[in-house]
Amino acid sequence: MHLFAEAATEFTLDLYRQLRETEDNIFYSPVSIMTALAMLQLGARGNTRQQIEEEFLEDIKKFYHANVESLDFAHAADESQKKINSWVESQTNGKIKDLFPAGSLSSSTILVLVNAVYFKGQWDHKFDEKHTGEEKFWLNKNASKPVQMMKQRSKFNFSLLEDVQAKIVEIPYKGKELSMFILLPNEIDGLKKLEDKLTADKLIEWTSPQNMDMIELYLSLPRFRVEQKYDLPAPLEHMGMVDAFNAQKADFSGMSSREGLVVSKVLHKSFVEVTEEGTEAAAATGVEVALTSALISEDFSCDHPFLFFIKQNKTNSILFFGRMSSP
Repeated sequence: MHLFAEAATEFTLDLYRQLRETEDNIFYSPVSIMTALAMLQLGARGNTRQQIEEEFLEDIKKFYHANVESLDFAHAADESQKKINSWVESQTNGKIKDLFPAGSLSSSTILVLVNAVYFKGQWDHKFDEKHTGEEKFWLNKNASKPVQMMKQRSKFNFSLLEDVQAKIVEIPYKGKELSMFILLPNEIDGLKKLEDKLTADKLIEWTSPQNMDMIELYLSLPRFRVEQKYDLPAPLEHMGMVDAFNAQKADFSGMSSREGLVVSKVLHKSFVEVTEEGTEAAAATGVEVALTSALISEDFSCDHPFLFFIKQNKTNSILFFGRMSSP
């Protein structure tokens, strides 16, 4: 389990390094992408297989619905596209629509890897909507925008990370099997410096229970929603998975005897919404925490760009990873 967590965290950060050059918010599911690649790997042979190979555990699959289907792109590209889109929409509770825009698949499409993720969780302690109000979120030192800032005072696992000038908090979901971690730089414009120092070892170390303390926190977190779509061949090629996209080199003979089978698209679309109730809100009853108590508590205000990720605590696997640059 420890080796898997390490491999998955390495993969998470390798992919993040490929995506972070954009100015945008980022959100993706490394485990879900690894699931899709593992399905692809079953049909790959030789170098193609070796390049895809990731350490992989069966129990991760239970989070995802995955199936392989044969579609006729040559004669019915539009119909195939609609079929994929409606499958994705049904699997994500209607949150992810039109994964493939009209005309994006053609008769030259041979193999498409489709991957969509939807997560719904309720906080262990929900935020009271009465305490949500408009505040500034600083995009950088000179510019801010108004956001709906949720607030609660409660006990959370917390750690000060002196070496990288940041702090981290764990916000558990009901049942405490999964938690969202927020990695917040001390400075408004400190995120780039933090990203530069991020390694898999550090991430595992920072989030291990023995390195965090349960303390009273005054937590401010903006409501936010991110929907992102990535076509992953370029990032994956940079990470060493080259042959799968090259018609001369790809070897998918374990999948089909057909020559020239090559991956033309790897599409990943993800959706997250964070509200008072939880992530992708649902009606729930929770413990109300008043903000009036006069206890000394650490202030954890997410009013400038931060990293966030959702982790399965038992396996230490990062299910989702993201960056909030602008709610």
